[in-house]
Amino acid sequence: MRKYKLTNKLATLIEQDVYERWLHRKALVHVKRDRNRGNTSATNESYKIAIHKAVCESGGKDAYTKEKLDWSLLSKYNNEQSKKHGRYYKKQFALLPSVDHVGDGTGEAGFKICSWRTNDAKNDLSYFEFVELCKKVVNAANRVAG
Repeated sequence: MRKYKLTNKLATLIEQDVYERWLHRKALVHVKRDRNRGNTSATNESYKIAIHKAVCESGGKDAYTKEKLDWSLLSKYNNEQSKKHGRYYKKQFALLPSVDHVGDGTGEAGFKICSWRTNDAKNDLSYFEFVELCKKVVNAANRVAG
């Protein structure tokens, strides 16, 4: 039996082997980043567990927008194509599932799954800072439209 088995719903969207390779790579990247931030307790195993938990809890949707993520995009991004075609290429990956830190990465592993677009927009903001920014954008748009 697999340790990081996908839920039935997600198993229809992505192959288990592709998912496990993605999970492994994401854990490595986040562990490296957090160790550089001083988190000496960060381990690949604890991060895999936390990321997998977030994936299962996501139900395949962005944690912030509730948009359905495109799991078929896992492991499809090509850096060379991105350099060649810029934002036009990147736009195709807006709903690519990505791993968002909950917290600053210096404590216990905690993550949410969201689209690459959402994660890019959120950047290093906390959830509440991100919501406040979104409110400002909507308020400004309403003033322009009104």
